[in-house]
Amino acid sequence: MVRVAAAQFDVGQDVDANLATCLRMIDSAAGQGAELIVLPEFCNHLSWYRDREHARELACRHGDAFLGAVAERAARHRVLVKIGVTLARDDGRTTGASLLYGPDGALLGEADKQVLMGAENDHLDPATSVGPVVATAAGRLGLYACMEGVINEITRGLALRGAQVLLNSLNSFATDEASLHIPVRAAENKVWVVAANKVGPLIPADRLREVGAALGVPPEWLHGAGESQIVAPDGTVVARAPRTGEAVVVADIDPSAADAERARHLATRRPERYGPIAQPPRERTAPVGAPSLPVAVVRGDASLVRQAIAEGARLIVLPEGSPVTAEEAAQALRDATPSLKEASPAVQDTAPAGRDEAPAVQGTAPDVREGGAHVVLGTGALVGPDGEVPPREVHQLPWGRLAIVAGEDSRHPEEFRLAALADADVVAVPFTAREPWELRLGLPERAAENRLNIVAAGPDGPDGLAGAILDLPADFTLWTAWKGPFTGQISHPVVTPVKNADALVLGAVSPAQSVNRFVSRGTDLVGGRPWPLAGALLEGPQ
Repeated sequence: MVRVAAAQFDVGQDVDANLATCLRMIDSAAGQGAELIVLPEFCNHLSWYRDREHARELACRHGDAFLGAVAERAARHRVLVKIGVTLARDDGRTTGASLLYGPDGALLGEADKQVLMGAENDHLDPATSVGPVVATAAGRLGLYACMEGVINEITRGLALRGAQVLLNSLNSFATDEASLHIPVRAAENKVWVVAANKVGPLIPADRLREVGAALGVPPEWLHGAGESQIVAPDGTVVARAPRTGEAVVVADIDPSAADAERARHLATRRPERYGPIAQPPRERTAPVGAPSLPVAVVRGDASLVRQAIAEGARLIVLPEGSPVTAEEAAQALRDATPSLKEASPAVQDTAPAGRDEAPAVQGTAPDVREGGAHVVLGTGALVGPDGEVPPREVHQLPWGRLAIVAGEDSRHPEEFRLAALADADVVAVPFTAREPWELRLGLPERAAENRLNIVAAGPDGPDGLAGAILDLPADFTLWTAWKGPFTGQISHPVVTPVKNADALVLGAVSPAQSVNRFVSRGTDLVGGRPWPLAGALLEGPQ
């Protein structure tokens, strides 16, 4: 067993004061017996600069007084310390760097941030190589930071290269970091995650009111969201800090506990399919989907398919193992909507789309009443009124683009990334949930990190849940005008649960919302993924 700690605290513009806080928090964690200590991102200076030259001037250098003091304190306590700072590299780049110091004070590993968030793009340079997996007495450790955990590629690559414990340093105001993005990376990779976030203002205190007014959010939401945590490989949070206030949380973990389970889980991936993930994004030419699409999950016979269509559903998803056949589904569609009978059109062979910060919308969004309903069988086949539709990567339907991810594939983020890269608006998921994290964390994250609507149906599952309808909200990030009050959640979908007792659940999703993938200014969730560094995803686990 190894005792690990995550420390959260406030960082300002006084570099000496920030160093003193870092050393004090290391002392506090070591005093509680921690052997591995994780500090937040940008510990050396508030992530707020006049320009790129200012950021480089204030950045750390290897061996300088700031990093030297951190290394000395790691050696004094004989502990591992992971810290996030801005780093001036000898080649002229200034990066957001994760640095790992060993019990002797030596630098054991470093990883530049691969995905920059918002204004970080104005001041910093992204990584040009992947970070290492570092073998230590506390296990094989992988390093990542903040926005790198809002998408799946970086943490997945670390797990595939052998990491047992992932160390995340954050500088985030988003409350769905703690509720979704942090724990899902543990569960989907079967690793431990130790995550340290900031508290206090993330911009200069004297600018809070001005910036809050410009963004249309209360100034208090421009603070670090706290809730630093330690997460087990099943997604269970075993230690969590408060939402506000300086804190250190500790837990005893067994880094090798999930090794066998992780190997089994990763072995069910299909890396031969994942080539597009490591290729540059294509330009998109697809039309915008419908503003709203009525959908249903049906866990019963064909009579419930008829009922769902009669109540307005235009996409019906059946669970894996459903007894409803293609012939029965097609007959139900013909019986329920004779006036809307149509042959399912072939997918358009057009390139997907570059997404701008304010996506250009051409043409009129489709009216779903103009087309018939479709059923996704438990096998993953799509059925229209004229019968089963030939399988395709993406089906072009009257309301937008549909992808289908069925069965065991639903446990892997790569499959949903492929759907996003093919510009799906909605993903149907006939599956069987085997572990609580799949519905509690996995599917919500697939919607959030790809901007995909999801309709998932399964047989009775764990925690009383069998599926879910996940709708993309119009309110998304700080960089778009919010219709409702700002909640601190930047990408979490609106979830309608499907319970084990439910036979028919009606809902709606928003195909048109999939157009906007910018989680922040200049940061595209899909097009901005670090595709040149995603090679590990095309291979099996090491």
